[in-house]
Amino acid sequence: MAKKTQTQNKLSYISVSSQFIHSLSSSSLHGLLTSPTKKPSHTATAAAAAAAAATVRFLSLTRNPRTYLLCLSLLAFLWTSRLAFGPDPFLPCSPISDRPRLVLPSSAAEVTAAVAVSEEGFWRQPEGFGYRGCIEGSEGYRRASEAVVKGRRKYLMVVVSGGLNQQRNQIVDAVVIARILGAALVVPILQVNVIWEDESEFSDIFDLDHFKSVLSSDVRVVSSLPSTHVMTRPVLESRTPLHVSAKWIRRRYLRRLTKEGVLLLRGLDSRLSKDLPSDLQKLRCKVAFHALKFAPPILALGNRLADRMRRDGPYLALHLRMEKDVWVRTGCLPGLGADLDEVVRSERRLRPELLTARSNMTFEERKLAGLCPMNAGEVARFLRALGAPGDMRVYWAGGEPFGGEEALQPLKGEFKHFYDKGGLAAPGELEPFANRASLLAAIDFVVAERADVFMASHGGNMNHAIQGLRAYAGHRKCITPNKREIFKYFLDTSIPESESNRIIKELHRDSLGQPELRMDKAGRDVTAYPVPECMCNGSRTRSTF
Repeated sequence: MAKKTQTQNKLSYISVSSQFIHSLSSSSLHGLLTSPTKKPSHTATAAAAAAAAATVRFLSLTRNPRTYLLCLSLLAFLWTSRLAFGPDPFLPCSPISDRPRLVLPSSAAEVTAAVAVSEEGFWRQPEGFGYRGCIEGSEGYRRASEAVVKGRRKYLMVVVSGGLNQQRNQIVDAVVIARILGAALVVPILQVNVIWEDESEFSDIFDLDHFKSVLSSDVRVVSSLPSTHVMTRPVLESRTPLHVSAKWIRRRYLRRLTKEGVLLLRGLDSRLSKDLPSDLQKLRCKVAFHALKFAPPILALGNRLADRMRRDGPYLALHLRMEKDVWVRTGCLPGLGADLDEVVRSERRLRPELLTARSNMTFEERKLAGLCPMNAGEVARFLRALGAPGDMRVYWAGGEPFGGEEALQPLKGEFKHFYDKGGLAAPGELEPFANRASLLAAIDFVVAERADVFMASHGGNMNHAIQGLRAYAGHRKCITPNKREIFKYFLDTSIPESESNRIIKELHRDSLGQPELRMDKAGRDVTAYPVPECMCNGSRTRSTF
């Protein structure tokens, strides 16, 4: 009995190769560490006792020097055999193919491999669940493509308006409408922006050859009307209703386009439904994520600025919506003092048509409803709540903030490495883009899209475009502030800041760019929420409409 007790109290050790230890993935180790403990079975206990007894016998044998040398020689022979013929079958933990083992889904394994080990805390990327771009059209779509791209009778012309990202949205829909009608698309005409007075053309902003090449199997894109159609009087439409379907487009335009040969559309913003058949949704993604590549000069400078930002580590890109017209249109106030607040109120009284928010709500009500942009102080406090390090590098994009440098001071005070394109560019680098608002916005777009983390202080077209691109690239971190909740805690002075920070961080645990199904909320654009129509994982998801 005493001998049995003595045997059970001895510790037994199993020697395992370091190569085997390294072969275990961190996720597998995590699974082993977090697996629920189980009471050892009778069989397991007996096996452990047997192993311990064998160890005792082995140790007693090794007291004889000859036996010790023989054992060492045998171990050396076994190790040499292992190197020559693969995993050692004598080791109880050898990764033999038919042995059950913990395996993560391939999607999670890929994501784990893609995320750098150093990405911790604020820089940690969200789980992407293995979603990847998935935009191949159906067999029926591909069969119909040959006739569409060979057609020479129907041409669609479009005039797109607004800022850079409004124009992007309208170009995407123009390609889809051309496909619906089986027409060739004439390179979109960019209407001169009355606010920025920018006269840039399509090829100044986007790579036209790339655009044509990527879409060559979907829609034929031509630089101008052929001579056979130059004198044709186009069918003109400037009042297309909002959110029309593909069937509506065909019913409305196809017969007249077939007869006249040319259709001219204006004002496409939000005219096409967000819910189209799957093949057309995939085409939207193909245009937004593949075809609309910026022109080489824009890409070159944008990439240089991004490289400078990342020279000393990861960086955050902020899109700040603090321009005067933003405060006027939203019905909100910048919070920079009574004088500047009164300037905004006065402008709103003079031009009430600019107010896009509900006119029956006070500024306070709008703010608590989450309808107001965040000012620099609120952005700084929010980032602090999320655990952003004070020494991180921040790139801010956007127009001139109302109130000038003073408006940015809270962010500059919180983050010492605070830059914009003007501060990063070398002398003369921005000169070719001077007074070209769309080109300057495109440079901001490139730097923001390449950032390790992206956040916008208010929703908008640029925010949605970058959010969609980052999702399509593997769901790179993109913070979406829940302003309704944020402002509630910011304005409640009875809660200590440390406690409100903890609550705010917890509230945003699932708002960091994780995959979201587009159909979870009505009115979402597939180019901002590409799952499931344009992205799929191991279990391919199909959408039906």
